[in-house]
Amino acid sequence: MINLIGTYECKADAKGRVALSSGFKKQLSSVLQDGFVLKRSVFESCLELYPMSEWALVNKEVSGLNRFVKANNDFIRRFNAGVKIVELDASGRFLIPKDLMAFSGIKKEVVLCSVGGYLEIWDKDMYESSVNNSEVPFSELAEDVMGNKNTDSNVS
Repeated sequence: MINLIGTYECKADAKGRVALSSGFKKQLSSVLQDGFVLKRSVFESCLELYPMSEWALVNKEVSGLNRFVKANNDFIRRFNAGVKIVELDASGRFLIPKDLMAFSGIKKEVVLCSVGGYLEIWDKDMYESSVNNSEVPFSELAEDVMGNKNTDSNVS
């Protein structure tokens, strides 16, 4: 399992090509030749770039759903909408297809940020808006999400 670390800014060219940052290339060096899966995010207007090995883990879970349950079938269809296989070119760039550029609102300025085993790809302004969202202060979100976890390993 891959655990990526970092946030990098870059630019998309007129054709929608984005260069993978050297920091991510180093972290992904063992899997670059396998290619990637690019898809829409479920919760945000951004894209997700999965190394093939990470995509296999996600796809195994999704494929295990019972297709004879309508909600499962609807989820699988929508989860896979717009999914594309992408590879890096000789210059270390990958192409974001036009339909995914439109979905994510990506124009020129792009942010690539790590989310465990995959990368989120954001339009820079939308990323800044998301991380600076003051609707719920980060301190409250941190407390709600992490506050009930026992982090003291000495407590039984």
